[in-house]
Amino acid sequence: MASTADIKNGVVLSIEGQLWSVVEFQHVKPGKGGAFVRTKLKNVLTGKVVDKTFNAGAKVDIQNVDRRDFTYLYNDGDSFVFMDMTDYDQLNVPAATVGDAANFMLENQQVTIALHDGTPLYLDLPASVVLEITYTEPGLQGDRSSAGTKAATVETGYEIQVPLFLETGTKVKVDTRTGDYLGREK
Repeated sequence: MASTADIKNGVVLSIEGQLWSVVEFQHVKPGKGGAFVRTKLKNVLTGKVVDKTFNAGAKVDIQNVDRRDFTYLYNDGDSFVFMDMTDYDQLNVPAATVGDAANFMLENQQVTIALHDGTPLYLDLPASVVLEITYTEPGLQGDRSSAGTKAATVETGYEIQVPLFLETGTKVKVDTRTGDYLGREK
């Protein structure tokens, strides 16, 4: 067990059986009364953010979360298979853990997976990825780049909104956090 003096940004705490990552912390020493540590915690699995205050010197349970680089190999139905880049072991990650990241993953893409006692917690993708448009309606005569948008399906099967002038086969940069079109890839 560690104490509140060991709390730092990015540390993962186990509170009531759930894993919480420290987003912010502040040691407070008021003029009257005992010192305390004010924290902002983010649930590792659900993403919920809460504020929690600990008395100074209180015992906290710091967990070891290992973030390692993996290469995405293939989808195996209800799970995704990744290869560890250090020892070439394969890791099956359930589709529920992968979540929306599946919309932006291509085979042989690098991802970072957070592991706790060998169990995958979540995936970190790069901020943007380059995907090819596999289908979109053709643009009409008179369409301008400043005009509206249209739906386009990218090679992962995900549908995004792109400017009217883009055509099938164009490579585009897509934001992995929001799914927004960022621009054409040269």
